[in-house]
Amino acid sequence: MSLNDTATVVRRADYTLSSFLVDSVELEFDLAPEQTTVRNAMRVRRNPDAVSETSLQLVGEKLKFVSAQIDGVPVDVLIGDSTLTIEDVPDSFELTLTGLCSPSANTTMLGLYVSRGNFFTQCEAEGFRRITWFLDRPDIMSTYTVTLRADKVDYPVLLSNGNLVDHGDLPGGRHYARWQDPFRKPSYLFALVAGKLVALEERIKVRSGGEKLLQVWVEPRDLDKTRHAMDSLIQSIHWDEARFGLELDLDRFMIVAVDDFNMGAMENKGLNIFNTKFVLASPETASDADYANVQAVVGHEYFHNWTGNRVTCRDWFQLSLKEGLTVFRDQEFTAAMMGGDERPAVRALKRIEDVRIMRQVQFGEDSGPMAHSVRPDSYSEISNFYTATVYRKGAEVVRMYQTLLGRDGFRRGMDLYFQRHDGQAVTCDDFRVAMADANGRDFSQFERWYSQAGTPRVAVTTQYDATAKRYSVTLTQSYDDNNATVVGQTHTGPWHIPFAIGLLDPYGADLPLGLDGESAARETTRILELTQTQQTFTFVDVETRPLPSLLRNFSAPVIVEYDYSDDELAFLLEHDSDPFNRWDAGQRLFTRELLALASRAAAGQRLETNEALMGPIRRVVTDTSLAAGLRELMLVLPTETWLAEQMAESDPAAVHAARQFLRKWLATSLKDEWLTTYEDNLTPGAYEPTPAACGRRALKNLALAYLAELDDPSDAVRLADMQYRTANNMTDRSASLGALLNASAGTGIDFGKHALDDFYERFKDDPLVVDKWFALQAMQRGTLQRPTVEIVRTLLSHPAFSLRNPNRARALVFSFCGANPAQFHAADGSGYSLWAEQVVALDALNPQVAARLARMLERWRAYVPALREPMRGALAAVAGQVRSRDVIEVVRKALG
Repeated sequence: MSLNDTATVVRRADYTLSSFLVDSVELEFDLAPEQTTVRNAMRVRRNPDAVSETSLQLVGEKLKFVSAQIDGVPVDVLIGDSTLTIEDVPDSFELTLTGLCSPSANTTMLGLYVSRGNFFTQCEAEGFRRITWFLDRPDIMSTYTVTLRADKVDYPVLLSNGNLVDHGDLPGGRHYARWQDPFRKPSYLFALVAGKLVALEERIKVRSGGEKLLQVWVEPRDLDKTRHAMDSLIQSIHWDEARFGLELDLDRFMIVAVDDFNMGAMENKGLNIFNTKFVLASPETASDADYANVQAVVGHEYFHNWTGNRVTCRDWFQLSLKEGLTVFRDQEFTAAMMGGDERPAVRALKRIEDVRIMRQVQFGEDSGPMAHSVRPDSYSEISNFYTATVYRKGAEVVRMYQTLLGRDGFRRGMDLYFQRHDGQAVTCDDFRVAMADANGRDFSQFERWYSQAGTPRVAVTTQYDATAKRYSVTLTQSYDDNNATVVGQTHTGPWHIPFAIGLLDPYGADLPLGLDGESAARETTRILELTQTQQTFTFVDVETRPLPSLLRNFSAPVIVEYDYSDDELAFLLEHDSDPFNRWDAGQRLFTRELLALASRAAAGQRLETNEALMGPIRRVVTDTSLAAGLRELMLVLPTETWLAEQMAESDPAAVHAARQFLRKWLATSLKDEWLTTYEDNLTPGAYEPTPAACGRRALKNLALAYLAELDDPSDAVRLADMQYRTANNMTDRSASLGALLNASAGTGIDFGKHALDDFYERFKDDPLVVDKWFALQAMQRGTLQRPTVEIVRTLLSHPAFSLRNPNRARALVFSFCGANPAQFHAADGSGYSLWAEQVVALDALNPQVAARLARMLERWRAYVPALREPMRGALAAVAGQVRSRDVIEVVRKALG
């Protein structure tokens, strides 16, 4: 396939209804690793609303044809590279196809595959066609009955979607199970699992009074790590009932964990298949972040039962209809489980984390060659569009509805959406119209959030009239016109932007806000609706010149341009009542200082820090009235990747030098405060993953990380060594190991070898913890004598490493290429050479994972000249060797 091949491009504008519908599907599987037989009996009829076709064409990949029958009579078929065609079919008929697939040879992990001797499936987006020939598109919704047959000793557990309706023994030591899903679903939601698994079970009552069976299926070795996932599932079910009135609709709901999985999890109707990373948790093996991720991902996949399963996507361009909406729902769920509904400051911790990822990942995506709108206009490979834009920006678009309508108005919109579209495959516009109609609003302009690519910018200017006591705020919106990819896409006009604002008086108190024309001042945070390119909003009865607090709680996914002074940012950092903006003010101060330092580092100048920065930072460190989790977030410096993207030309080496200089300066200047912070935030006793305990551990381990930057890190080494030896949880153990590795990089003395060796020996039989061991080494700073790329190359040959396992590849290769920019972007190009080798190797095994790695160099044009040529050369080398559509699309767009 040539990089210039555009024949495979799919365009949203070309969507047409299918000429045929499939009312029901009866699947029979005779499972065997090398060759599985699949019998597919479908009730097919012509679609009365579509253009009539005389022939039926189905899609299939990597299948061997055996037979075809229409209403029991054999028929001839035409087999193409990825199609099966039957000419002159009747208006309504039963089509029975029999074919063969090879699960053990399927390294892509799409369709039916084998992992550790067990069978699993992954059908989203286009994996079902690797199981049987079908109309594999999301708007073909059918009921499914599935019969699984297999050896009873090797595969004692046989699972599929829906409810178990029959099971029993068969001759020859085999057995069967028959499952029936009463709800129509698209083929991408089909699932089966077969193998040696055990389950944690629990029965619960739902709001209507019915009893439901919940099961978390894992390999026997992992059963003791399933309680948190089960608790998270129960919490998700009850929260969805309370918040949205949505009840579990099947008699049972199952979660299955598998080591080898391309994604985080998959929401197959009633049978969610999860990466083990997002199911298994115990204090000894899972960090605080792991516990939080399990809860969030379990919630996310359960919430898909309604937002994605009961109402699904008409076509894959509408992917954000289910993913953006469900990310928003899991964010709201997680905030509520943290106690955020009653404690806004705690809720802000979740909001800050979400926005931090949004800015670091999605804003960068908007600036690159793969930039696209929330609802893309075209694609070559749909797997490449499971992106931060679709998921996270899509979630922000959904959140804006709630910001504009309030929680009650948003609920009215959700109720109408399900009332109109339950059991249907619909579009993003259908969701938008439901929100508008339920609340009597005109959201036609809001459509641009779905169709326009790029990150909007809102420039803010203010004017205060002391005599009239009027304060005017002028908002001017624009979009990123520096990205050729974005400029080339349709931009039809201004966005509808909810812009939250507060005004602080000279003492830091919030002012009540009344707009010109209103009879009285209202609340202290107002949502300004910016719908024009430029609008001015005037507040009245403002007694003194205020300081604006802009875009509170990140009310829209935009970049705010306002010329705050350092003193004003320090004031907001100390006084703003909006926790998000308080954090953001500190990040702006850090970013401003770090970019100045990076500029000097790039010019070879001596680095000096602005001493005025120390005052507000010291006050945060010592302010025990602040929640520990918020203090930790406020004291974490912006990442090197984010900082490099703020430069006119990204210079990873200069950014690294600047960030390390500031870290050491903060460590040295605040050494006593860091030591006190460490001691004050110890968490003795049994491990608890509560927000308060997690916050204390986070702040304590941040203090330890800063102490490890000292020229004399003896205190850090002593504390880290003791913490490693006495830790009763993975958070503390891995943080202490990281501190030892960083202290080693700073001094050249290997403080961490004993702990690194012990860590592996202690956990070598736990794959997820071994992933952490690989990742810690891939993200270490390295030294001139032993750069990290050499460590990574050595680890590629480690007996525990396998590129076939996506988790292992992500832990080592992705961590180095994506989370260690200074070492990856080494001037000698050694990081790029390793990247190219691994992309090519992965392309032959698992194109979906390879494409995600390929995107690490897509923004090569944004870097300094010395790095551009070796990056372009690495991309060109990959372009000449890869074969998958997944990687070719990424490389083609990157090279232009």
